[in-house]
Amino acid sequence: MTTNHPGNRLSGQTSPYLRQHAHNPVDWYPWGGEAIDRARAEDRPILLSVGYSACHWCHVMERESFEDDDIAALMNERFVNIKVDREERPDVDEIYMGAVQAMTGSGGWPMTVFLTPELKPFYGGTYFPPDDRYGRPGFTTVLKAVAEAFGQHREQTEERASELVDALQRNSELAPREEIGEGIEVAAFEQLRQSFDSRFGGFGAAPKFPGSMSLAFLLRYHRREGGEALDMVQLSLKKMARGGMYDQLGGGFHRYSVDERWLVPHFEKMLYDNARLTWVYLEAYQATGEELYRGVVVETLDYALREMSQPGGGYYSAQDADSEGEEGLYFVWTPEEVADILGPDDGALFCRYYDITAEGNFEGGGSILHVDEEVPELSRRLGVDEARLTDTVAEGRRRLLARRYQRIPPNRDDKILVSWNGLMISAMAQAYQVLGDGRYLASAAASASFILDRMVADGGLLHTYKDGKASVRAYQDDYACLVNALLDLYEASFEISWLCRACELTRSMIARFWDDGDGGFFFTEAGDGDLILRTKNPFDNATPSGNSMAAVALLRLAVLTGDRSLRDQAEATLRLFSDLMERSPTGCSQMLCALDYFQEPTYEIAVVGSREKRSPLERALHACFLPNKVVAGTEVAIPGLAAGDPEARCGASGQGAE
Repeated sequence: MTTNHPGNRLSGQTSPYLRQHAHNPVDWYPWGGEAIDRARAEDRPILLSVGYSACHWCHVMERESFEDDDIAALMNERFVNIKVDREERPDVDEIYMGAVQAMTGSGGWPMTVFLTPELKPFYGGTYFPPDDRYGRPGFTTVLKAVAEAFGQHREQTEERASELVDALQRNSELAPREEIGEGIEVAAFEQLRQSFDSRFGGFGAAPKFPGSMSLAFLLRYHRREGGEALDMVQLSLKKMARGGMYDQLGGGFHRYSVDERWLVPHFEKMLYDNARLTWVYLEAYQATGEELYRGVVVETLDYALREMSQPGGGYYSAQDADSEGEEGLYFVWTPEEVADILGPDDGALFCRYYDITAEGNFEGGGSILHVDEEVPELSRRLGVDEARLTDTVAEGRRRLLARRYQRIPPNRDDKILVSWNGLMISAMAQAYQVLGDGRYLASAAASASFILDRMVADGGLLHTYKDGKASVRAYQDDYACLVNALLDLYEASFEISWLCRACELTRSMIARFWDDGDGGFFFTEAGDGDLILRTKNPFDNATPSGNSMAAVALLRLAVLTGDRSLRDQAEATLRLFSDLMERSPTGCSQMLCALDYFQEPTYEIAVVGSREKRSPLERALHACFLPNKVVAGTEVAIPGLAAGDPEARCGASGQGAE
């Protein structure tokens, strides 16, 4: 049963995800002292619910449970209820996702975790249906059982919670090696090879994620060792680009594929996926010259510029999986719709190319566009002129996209996150270097300027921006991703100010997050009293770990500035994570890319002369796949500019290389 409700404490929050729950009958609190103090004062367990705005199953659980008056009444009676946006508070999400994975062996969102008033987790899971079904206990059943356990078996509950926190603490502790292990990259390649899908590309079975960081590592491994690594990358990239996980009309990638073929996606689009996949397709284009990869880069960045860019700079976070209450409705088509737009003959040809059928391949009979046969093969088999098929597909894509814009679009999460923006700024800057489209450089520069102008307070970065307000102290990966982005901007433009800001942020990152004891970077600053652990964010998840991005940034800056201490800190970070890279290389793919940068010689390239004279050399340089390089440029050589004096470099009008 549901009724209208005036709202709860979430209506004033900036997070779109929290606002989505502002009118639930649940007495939601945001994460913070008010909720925690109430739980302790009333000795109540905390129900922590974590999700994000583009999450389909988060919407399902809201409709089924959080909007139900009876379930909400049970939650309000027995728990203090806290709602967290995992994107706004990744520190909270990381800790309690680790707890859920330890308890259940898996994780995901929506995530529900039950905590003691001291914030110790004792039970949790992901999606719960409202009643017992799918072999899962219903949410009502779970609520009653957890409340009973906390009230009647308190001692056992507290003991279980303490044991779990101790285990989380042990798992977060890393011991540095004296030397970086031998053969880590070879072992990582073997593990990736064993999990590789030789038919459809990618790694493992369904659901299948794009694995952009693993593919980036394989490109580097192939450059060193040759062999089949490049074949693994190419099969994966081609299958993804032709599948339904790629938006065949509008460009850009959906989150992941629910099947092994990359056909049926989970339809949300995330900024970080599209940034990271742009990197990989761009590098694959450099390595192979394959035009398909170039086309994917252009279409993906066109999508980002068109639909994910804030006027004046900054990139939005995500687009929803659902529109009009249905997942994927915005993206699927029927033959009748296509014929209405293109006419019967061209419509039939277009449907044959993209496998749009009367039966459909998705719920409700709609078809997700994907490509089983390329134009030359299909034109020969159908006896159709290849030029006509090519023109029909191109014109059909244009006209169907225009018609799609008349549909009700998915909601967009328009908050700006520093770390994710850093990834897309890098993608734009690197694409400008390789493809020469000035729109990319302009967008990257505007977004970096927006962050540096609007998302800084008290000398430090702020993590999120929404509705004119920046908030939440930045995390270590915010700094690391932005530093790399500024270095990419510098190498794309040779504007010395980007290098200077990268140096400043690196010093700030070290001061705020560096561990002087064992090395490596903590994810949060010291003094966050509402967290039960201070972790070092060791593994790549959907985004690269902050430590792996920091290691790359430190190595790049060490060469650009001549500051040896930065390389020493990068080495200490790699030594700290050596065991993890050896035991779980697929979880540390970006760190493996940093290790490759550390172990291989770095190409130090100086480009001197006017911009007009430099351009042909720059184009030739960036046409090559040279991932372990630094590039500096200047109008004229600068005598006496010391490599070991970054302040002198930043004070100069141009950039030299030693």
